[in-house]
Amino acid sequence: MLIDGYDTLLLDLDGVVYLGSHAVPGAPAALEEARRRGARLAYVTNNASRTPAAIAEHLRELGAPATAADVVTSAQAAARLVAERVAPGANVLVVGGSGLRLAVRDLGLRPVSTAAESPVAVVQGFAPGLAYGLLAEGALAVRHGALFVAANRDSTLPSGRGILPGNGALVSVIAVATGVEPVYAGKPDPPLHRESMIRTGARRPLVVGDRLDTDIEGAFNAGVESLLVLTGVATATDVLTAEPRHRPTYIGEDLGALLLPYPEVRDGACGGWRAGWKDGTLRLDGDGSRIDGLRAACDAAWTAAGEGRIEGDAVKPVLDRIG
Repeated sequence: MLIDGYDTLLLDLDGVVYLGSHAVPGAPAALEEARRRGARLAYVTNNASRTPAAIAEHLRELGAPATAADVVTSAQAAARLVAERVAPGANVLVVGGSGLRLAVRDLGLRPVSTAAESPVAVVQGFAPGLAYGLLAEGALAVRHGALFVAANRDSTLPSGRGILPGNGALVSVIAVATGVEPVYAGKPDPPLHRESMIRTGARRPLVVGDRLDTDIEGAFNAGVESLLVLTGVATATDVLTAEPRHRPTYIGEDLGALLLPYPEVRDGACGGWRAGWKDGTLRLDGDGSRIDGLRAACDAAWTAAGEGRIEGDAVKPVLDRIG
């Protein structure tokens, strides 16, 4: 089984374990079986607004095995970045929600809300009710020389109503007003991965995610292997045309891939499929499962692209075959 080579799964949440308020079909059962087989589960999220306890409770409601200790957030990684750079007990202006305030307090720092309290650092994370007044206080503190740390750089946030502004968009308010770019903690930047390793003691982790630009790039930056699942954001086109830092080690339909042997992929062949180039386009011959066809095509596409990337038009015949 794929999982047998790893001691810890560093799992993204939305698009991997759940989609909004509903579990991805089969995900809770796959995670329960993975844990039964001895894997440590760590839920690693760029969400800095909720506490680990609240996230764990939501996971349990969906049937996934989780405790607060299994959750690692960008808020925790951001708080550690600050704690490593300032004195214990220092005032830190928190521009964010309860998850970020708790993370700051847990590392022996004092969360404050105004620049008048002379904070030595400003830490910002997404919160749905984030007010202009708090952003203004953060800008004042940064202008006075406070360290500026952001939980993540996600410019957008998916919701049931559509794509909304994310923390990266909100961070730009302070950054533009002060001319100071923050230090980022969340995926794909290394601090969140480091926080996950500290908290889990992982020796051979596998990053599991649905986004190429956060989960897979984060694994690439950390020098660890990754599994991309197709239950969330990334599409077949995205992965076929991925540049090197966005190429996963493994590709699976869903978390069930962890509990299956991973097939050999070599020279553009996987399962009953073989991929090759003809007249400047990538073709796929043979028959078999959709996912094996995608694995074969990715091997051929990435080999041809080298350090670059293939354009979408060149892989259209593959998409016509596998859907």
